[in-house]
Amino acid sequence: MPAPVPFSPSAVVSALRAAGCVFAEDEAELILATARTPEEAAGMVDRRAAGLPLEQVLGWAEFHGLRVTLEPGVFVPRRRTEFLVGQALAAAPDATVVVDLCCGSGALGAALAAALDGAEVHAADIDPAAVRCARRNLAAYGGRAHQGDLYDALPAGLRGRVGVLTANVPYVPTDEVALLPAEAREHEPLTALDGGADGLDVLRRVAAGAPEWLAPGGCLLSETSERQAPAAVRAFETAGLTTRLAVSEDLYAHVVIGVRPRAGG
Repeated sequence: MPAPVPFSPSAVVSALRAAGCVFAEDEAELILATARTPEEAAGMVDRRAAGLPLEQVLGWAEFHGLRVTLEPGVFVPRRRTEFLVGQALAAAPDATVVVDLCCGSGALGAALAAALDGAEVHAADIDPAAVRCARRNLAAYGGRAHQGDLYDALPAGLRGRVGVLTANVPYVPTDEVALLPAEAREHEPLTALDGGADGLDVLRRVAAGAPEWLAPGGCLLSETSERQAPAAVRAFETAGLTTRLAVSEDLYAHVVIGVRPRAGG
């Protein structure tokens, strides 16, 4: 067994640096701030050195000003996805019903719940570990998390009522999953990464079903890559949504936004 790591910043930094962690100083600070005992710190360093994502080691990730609970095996929310939250709030600042599909930890749903005071928030994922995390992260806002495949997981009463529908779908083409960093490839669920042959299988399914669930004027937002953006926009348009692409050069984020037209609009 590895020798216990002394509860000191320099020792933790050295252990992380030896394991190849590029940001060893920053990671050591977070580990030491989170660990309650030297033994817990040692275990966290061991898990990080073994390749677990830092956020899974810590048990939380910072996202849109929130501390989002995580557990091993759950998709880690990316900071670029904060751009999607901002776009959702700009598009529907008065939304009262929010749905977060492919929710993972529920980070998007929690961020929107925190900003839209009193909104009814639902999240859904096919992965049971993700749903457990999402339930914890939404509990403070009275939100609910459901397990199942996309819309099949949602209460039927949400049909036609959703003001904001977010779907941070898997969008890595199947042949490119093997090229992902080991942290993602080995420690995050394949269902959260693999988007099919061109990476857009799940996005197309989400877009096709969205008009049935969105309220008139409600919007669907989904992250994609720069290369996939034109095809993703076409998928939204094919579903009958009024569509545009929002881009953040700083975050290298691309978000497709589709709005269900209002009657007569």
